[in-house]
Amino acid sequence: MDFNMKKLASDAGIFFTRAVQFTEEKFGQAEKTELDAHFENLLARADSTKNWTERILRQTEVLLQPNPSARVEEFLYEKLDRKVPSRVTNGELLAQYMAEAASELGPNTPYGKTLMKVSEAEKRLGAAERDFIHTASLSFLTPLRNFLEGDWKTISKERRLLQNRRLDLDACKARLKKAKAAEAKATTVPDFQETRPRNYILSASASALWNDEVDKAEQELRAAQTEFDRQAEVTRLLLEGISSAHVNHLRCLHEFVKSQTTYYAQCYRHMLDLQKQLGRFPGTFVGTTEPASPPLSSTSPTTTAATMPVVPTGAGLAPPEEAALCLEEVAPPASGTRKARVLYDYEAADSSELALLADELITVYSLPGMDPDWLIGERGNKKGKVPVTYLELLS
Repeated sequence: MDFNMKKLASDAGIFFTRAVQFTEEKFGQAEKTELDAHFENLLARADSTKNWTERILRQTEVLLQPNPSARVEEFLYEKLDRKVPSRVTNGELLAQYMAEAASELGPNTPYGKTLMKVSEAEKRLGAAERDFIHTASLSFLTPLRNFLEGDWKTISKERRLLQNRRLDLDACKARLKKAKAAEAKATTVPDFQETRPRNYILSASASALWNDEVDKAEQELRAAQTEFDRQAEVTRLLLEGISSAHVNHLRCLHEFVKSQTTYYAQCYRHMLDLQKQLGRFPGTFVGTTEPASPPLSSTSPTTTAATMPVVPTGAGLAPPEEAALCLEEVAPPASGTRKARVLYDYEAADSSELALLADELITVYSLPGMDPDWLIGERGNKKGKVPVTYLELLS
């Protein structure tokens, strides 16, 4: 193998000079070229961006995949440039177990039918989760990872190069300072009482040598200053590009919020559909007849869905078409009507039910033979069935 010994020796000498300069700076024995305040602010801003991007990236990965073993497996597949195998979500696995349980326990029993319905809903939730993970990974995690593995590595490389250029510059300054001090000492007028004229010759020779050394050190200093200024400008441009990275991360953050909003909206819609389906199953036990009492608020239907009680069984007096016809003809009893305050927003499942808004007051009453989980509610000229669990009966 052919080695360039001169280049190897030169590189070793440069490395040793930088190491000596760095060590002397740490012990306060050498001067250090300080960067301007704006440059220092850019460096601090870049370091902060890198640190927080790493933390956000790691925590988002935990949010999308809580299993650490699965995260390690996906990381290894990515490093090996291999496709990550498809993984069953927890919701899909739960749906599979519920479907198998329903088949074994009896798909025609009330419990079996309910298991099948919940299984279908959980399967849809698992599919929605899979889509969310895929979308969030592409629109949010990938850009953050590209910044850390691309832009930041370039910035780090140029910063290390700038550090080396600064060490070379400070080493040249120290060498020039020492050469000037030696030159001044050599040019000091010798004592004329010296009896040996050889001292005059040696003094003149040393002065000439140190003069050449000063000229050489000044030339090296100018070259080092030029290299340092050029590298500082390159590094400054890269650090100012952090603002562009922030703009890109902001756009990605909006995409992440959008995908998360879509995911939770799908989950809410699937569970609301499941709730309505279970409410129409005869003989199923859904919720309690005692109204819950969460704190009152003027939140939207989407917000209150998390604390919304399950709709009770929808067994009424007749099918929806007949019930709607009967309700128009039924007059409220002379006694037995009460005022009720609505606890939660309720969306009517069909024309026989009355849609409700939280905190409104309506008139309610019961009819003979009616399901105890339901009442007839009136608001103005509108009338329909309302679930008891959504009401607070007033005296």
